[in-house]
Amino acid sequence: MTFLDLARKNAWRKPLRTVLLIVSITVAFLTYGLTASFLAGAQGAAGASDDLLGVMSAGGRTLPLAIAAIPRIAAEPDVAAVGYMSRMRGFVDLEKNVVAVSAGDPALLMAVNGKELGLTSDLIHAIGQARENVLVGRALADAQGWTAGQRISVTTFDTAKKDGSRDWRFKIAGIFEGENAATDTYFMIARYDYVNAERVRGKDTVDAFIVRPRAGVVPGELAARIDQLFANSAAPTRTQSEKQFLEAFLRQYADIGMIVNLVTSAAFVTLLMIVINTMVFAVRERLFEIGVLKTLGFSQMRIMTLILSETLFVFAIGGGCGLALAKLATVFAGPTLGLVFSPLVLAKALGILVAVGFVTGALPALHAIRTPIINAFRSR
Repeated sequence: MTFLDLARKNAWRKPLRTVLLIVSITVAFLTYGLTASFLAGAQGAAGASDDLLGVMSAGGRTLPLAIAAIPRIAAEPDVAAVGYMSRMRGFVDLEKNVVAVSAGDPALLMAVNGKELGLTSDLIHAIGQARENVLVGRALADAQGWTAGQRISVTTFDTAKKDGSRDWRFKIAGIFEGENAATDTYFMIARYDYVNAERVRGKDTVDAFIVRPRAGVVPGELAARIDQLFANSAAPTRTQSEKQFLEAFLRQYADIGMIVNLVTSAAFVTLLMIVINTMVFAVRERLFEIGVLKTLGFSQMRIMTLILSETLFVFAIGGGCGLALAKLATVFAGPTLGLVFSPLVLAKALGILVAVGFVTGALPALHAIRTPIINAFRSR
């Protein structure tokens, strides 16, 4: 029997106890995987850009900016490209089925963040064929079951048309995939000229300008210069990166990071108490056998390694199952719920798994190696 076989058999000495431990560890790491994935998706940790800048009204997102301001921004020497976006929110069929529509100039969006969104020349050509054409993100298309060529109707919450209705009819000209799985594609891109011509209020205004700095330009410095351009105007601006905007937006409601840390900390503290108590009891049951191993010449280091191996074996199975379930959840529900199981989330989870496994195995291992052989034999 090899050393690893001995560790594995000791771990499964009490199958029911081991299964319950694995279930507890699975739940803890599933909780961590889901909450960390939500945080990564909500804050755009994997998909939000530090380079792309958004120029919005200093008074808040609800105050639009005149589209006539775009030449002033484009005239900045360090601006590589600039686009604009007007946002509409509405629902399809049922009010709880909310969708977002970003209206802009497709050619400008292609120049500014076409790479991040996965836009292609074919998609830009397709949306340009008719004013009511839209491009739909892959996440939204999969969630709604939409396909290219399909006609849809979006009932907006606060954007009325000239005919008095709030029903906007579109035709799906294509589906954009996004640069990677972390890219937000749960929205559609419409033509600004169509939306601007049909809406009653807010004509010739946009919610934000999107700016791509030239290579080598520090985004923060360019943001300050853009805001300085409009500092004394009737519509002062606030320019920040996409990542900064998402983080600031979430902080309006709650400190999501702190909530996630509290939830996961509570889960792992509870897990530590359960596993340490169980392992101490399991080692105490085997004190006689540990005394025999010492008599046969097993060193203290080998006995400690044996017990730590048992603990890590249980954690590897339970943690692996929990993280696998979290990954499956992000695959099936991630696009809808904004879950992103990024490599960073996986790396942190594996680090926690190893650290907690060593901590929980250390106390019973120390107890085992400090117990004299004579006391171990008396325990039988």
